[in-house]
Amino acid sequence: MSTKPRIALIIGSTRPTRFADKPAAWMLKQAQARGDLDVELVDLRDFALPFFDEPASNRWMPSANAQAVGWQQAIAQYDGFIFVVAEYNHSITGALKNALDQAYKEWDRKPFTAIAYGGVGGARALEHLRGIGSELNMVSTRSAVHIGGADLMAVHPIGGKPKPIESIEAHLLPSAKAALDELAWWANATKAAKAADVAKAA
Repeated sequence: MSTKPRIALIIGSTRPTRFADKPAAWMLKQAQARGDLDVELVDLRDFALPFFDEPASNRWMPSANAQAVGWQQAIAQYDGFIFVVAEYNHSITGALKNALDQAYKEWDRKPFTAIAYGGVGGARALEHLRGIGSELNMVSTRSAVHIGGADLMAVHPIGGKPKPIESIEAHLLPSAKAALDELAWWANATKAAKAADVAKAA
């Protein structure tokens, strides 16, 4: 059985015309090329999540909605997360915020990083995500990947004739390595700390 941290790469946009698939595929390739992480793609499109309507977060009481419970079970198996963050009006998508709200215990004390895109590289959305993650008791890496400006115009359909994301990867690889290095460190650290807690309680 592998002892490597299991990481979910979560696509945070569900629009039919989303751009998210390109950075998601690129980031998945970078993460899977490493030998220290087991990374899988998790697409919010595959989960028919309702808008959060539970009496309370599952931090306080079990969720009643079957789709919410299925989502919680799906993400509970992971030790950390990579979010694909689209910036909508200076924040994250409604779909991603709703998915985050549908769980608590499953995010608790787990690290995350991101590949973000938008006018300023998705930086404003990622800062919102970091605040939400903090409230969910997650650990945000310092480093993340940002696609913005001329790079975004080169690979996004809004720029006219989009090029493959590999055409700008020289600009992205250093930050991707830093983000994944930090994610691996924190995932191993938090896994070890939680295992120690379990052993202490036994």
